[in-house]
This record gives sequence, structure tokens and C-alpha cells, in this order.
Amino acid sequence: MTFPGCTWQNWMRVAALASVALPLTAAMAQTTETPPMPAAPPSNVELKAEEASVATILPPQPQWAYIRGGFGMGGVRIFDGATGKMRGEVDTSNRADMAIDPAGKYYYVADTIWTKADRGTRQDFIAVYDSTTLKLQTEIPIPGRIIIGGEKQNFIVNDDGKTAYAYNYNPASSVNMIDLEKRKFVQAIELPGCASLIPNPGIGFSALCSDGSMVTVDTMTGKPKITHTASFFSATGDPIFSNFTYDKTKKQVTFISYSGLVYQAMMGAAPAVGAPFSIQAAAGVRPGEAKPLDVNWLPGGRQLMALHRPSGHLYVLMHKGEYWSQNEAGEEIWDLDLATRKVVKRRPLKQPSSTIEVTQDATPLLFVSDKEGTTYVLDARTMEEKRKIEKTGPGLIITADVGTPATAPMAMPTPAKSNGMGN
Repeated sequence: MTFPGCTWQNWMRVAALASVALPLTAAMAQTTETPPMPAAPPSNVELKAEEASVATILPPQPQWAYIRGGFGMGGVRIFDGATGKMRGEVDTSNRADMAIDPAGKYYYVADTIWTKADRGTRQDFIAVYDSTTLKLQTEIPIPGRIIIGGEKQNFIVNDDGKTAYAYNYNPASSVNMIDLEKRKFVQAIELPGCASLIPNPGIGFSALCSDGSMVTVDTMTGKPKITHTASFFSATGDPIFSNFTYDKTKKQVTFISYSGLVYQAMMGAAPAVGAPFSIQAAAGVRPGEAKPLDVNWLPGGRQLMALHRPSGHLYVLMHKGEYWSQNEAGEEIWDLDLATRKVVKRRPLKQPSSTIEVTQDATPLLFVSDKEGTTYVLDARTMEEKRKIEKTGPGLIITADVGTPATAPMAMPTPAKSNGMGN
């Protein structure tokens, strides 16, 4: 039998290829053999069952920064400014507000959830987390709270750590008072036309009002006693930024207006507000003005100022722009000595930044975050960049006022019994 195109030359080529392919196939078969099974462990070796464990961290440290993820991102991440490493994360939604227990034992989170994700029955509460295990201790139900990001003053804890106040707006402005010792809601206090809460030790709390005054609410008596100062700023002509600073040692609050006027007030039953001064004049430049088309150095950002309370230095984010550009990110940091009313240092920023905070220890660090969620850690005294931490989130920053830096390392994980449910 013959096949068209098949010649003895073609048959010879096929035979030659077959003679090469057969050894290759044999070699491949050798290399794909199943490896031998490992030897069984000696019968006298005891295999221990794995135990679940819970890692613990130190309580709040002076050079730690608590950074919110920002819009659409839940969680408050804890970063060590001395190393740039993340230490842990407090479980919060992206709608939450957080405060640190002055004694360092707890993290308090004012939060809101719904039974069906973003609908259903609404639940407002204060969650209490242990600061070393980050484990939820309890929830304190409250009748409501305002849900708005980027505001430090919507949820505050008084200096003694016994009382918290949560701002609410439903249908009008009010404040919920919470007893943190008894872990219960106390009362709702109507506060029409006022917001931005301020601790007022031994009295209760204060707040800023739309008529330019400061209201003080005395909660030490059965029925809250409400008083107002005289108007000291114009809420329509030159408003005050709501993210101001509070010095619990001096019982003093520092504000700054859109045009750059710096106000200071001593807290008490009748808060005393001093005469303002211009931060621009303190830097030797023309004072800011509340008029259109006038380009000048102006304060701006979401969290635009940070106070190092031991030294009295105020760090302010400043930018070049027109009046009503208060949301613009800062191009420089101005270091203002409040005692001398002089800007002693100006530091240009690599990237425009909207958020700044400072630690309260003897060697303070500045945390400055840009819109991309990168945080720069600076030496507050020299303004030298120490390190850059990426992907921290662009949200608000909190630091703890807890004294000098601790030298102890992070606590090692400690064994814990599992309940079989993953917690």
C-alpha cells in the first residue's frame, strides 16, 4: 500500500524524529515522578493544639497619631510617629466621631448604624473600647447625633473623663449629655443656633453661636442653666473656624477667623474673650481683610490649626488666596508664639495639606496630611521632615495628651481562650 506524497526519504525523516522523541519522553517521565513522602514524626513527639490569642498594645502614647480614613473609609488608624508604623485600628464607621479618655483607659466612639445597612431602624450610640485590646466594652444608646465628617467639636469628653457631650440636629440643634462613669444617657439639652462644643470644666460645656456669641451650659444643677457672652465675631462677615484648639491646662480656647484674626477665651461660668490680633501682622505681612478679590495669606483647610499646649505655639495652615477660600489646603505652616504674638517660623509644604495636629510631649511631632492620604511627620521645633507615612487616610487627626514618651515596647500577644466564634 502506498500513500500519495510518501517517499522513502519521508519515512527516513519520521524514523529519525522518533529515535529522538523516545529518549526525551523517557527523561520527562523520570522528572515527573511523585516525590517520596516525608518521614513520619517520631511517636514520642507531642503535637500541641493551636491556641487563639489576642494581641495587645500600649495605652495611648504621646507620639501616636489617630487618623481617620476620611470620606467613605471607616476606622481610626493608630500610627507611631517615632517609627511610622501602624499600631492598630479602632473600629468605627466613616460617620463616627472619636474621643480619647483623659486617663488613657478607653476610646469613645459616637457612631450610627441602621438595621439594613443604610436603611431600616436607626441606632445612635457611644461605643466604649478598651485602649489596650481595642475590644468593645459596651454601647451607650443615645437619642441621636449629627452625622457630618471633618468636625472635631461634635463629640467631646470633659477634662475629668466623667462626662461626654454629643451634638445633635434633629430637627433643631441640641446636645446629648452622657455619664461615662455610669455608662448611661443623662439628658438632651436644646441649644438653638449654636454648635461646635467646647469643654468647660466644673461647669459643663460651651459652644459657638450664630449671633457671634459663646453660650455656656451649666450642667452641674438639675436643670441646665444657659448663658451667653456678648457677640465677639461676625458669623456672616468674618466667621470662626469650627476646628479650634482647647488648652485643658490653662482652661483656654483659641479660635481663628476666615480673615486670620486670632481670638483667645478663658473658660468658666462666664467665659472671657480677649481682643483679637492678626496672624498676618504677627508674621510681618499685611493683615487679612474680608473683601473680594483681595489676594493675601489666609488660613484654610479642614483641620487647620494645632496647639502645642506646653510651649504655647500654634501651628496654622496658610495659603495664598482670596477671602472665602477657607477650604483651600495649606501651602505653608506658620508657627505662632501665642505669648509674644509673633510668627517665629514659616515652613513651605511639599504638597498642599488640609489637616495638621501636634503631639503634647517635650519633643513634639507635627502630623500633616495631604489629600492623597499621605501623612508627613515633622519635628515641630525645627520643621524638619522625619518620615513620610503613605496611605494613612486624609481624615481628622487626634493626639493624646498623656505626658512624656514611653520607652516600653509594644506588648506581645497574650494567649486567650477561643469561644469558637472568632472573637
